[in-house]
Amino acid sequence: MTRIRAICAAVALVCASGQVLADTASHEASAMTFLKLAHADKLGTPVYMQVQQMFAQRFAETKAPASKQATLETYQAKANAALDQAIGWNKLQPDMVKLYTSNFTEKELKDLVAFYESPLGKKVLTKMPELTQQSAQLTQSKLESAVPVVNKLLADMTTELAPAGKPAAAPAPAKKP
Repeated sequence: MTRIRAICAAVALVCASGQVLADTASHEASAMTFLKLAHADKLGTPVYMQVQQMFAQRFAETKAPASKQATLETYQAKANAALDQAIGWNKLQPDMVKLYTSNFTEKELKDLVAFYESPLGKKVLTKMPELTQQSAQLTQSKLESAVPVVNKLLADMTTELAPAGKPAAAPAPAKKP
């Protein structure tokens, strides 16, 4: 009788693990569908563009003749290859899928997919990068007025914390964001 229970338990465990694997695969597929809709594969594009710009700027700073343009392009291609090894979509995708499956249920991911496939969702996807950039610029412009105040507070705290009889060392000013 104990042997039959053990066999039944083993069969139940195998069946349950098969269902878990199927649920996991379905959950991951939902995450990949969402990430595709959200253009997550393009997350690294600004980094690539910034690196390309850095190389072009360095090229200009060296006052290299136009005949050396091929050298610039060779180094830009090497930089792209290095970035591909670090942040290419094939490197990021597995971690991104884990990130989204650990934070959203499969149903939530399916609901997100349905939303982003709707006209409003498509508009959000189109507008979000621009809105994010404008929001960052707005925040930075508002924050600039706080830098002198923060620097003054840092100086005041340094003075207050200095041992008696010793002049406080001048603090490094806060960096502008």
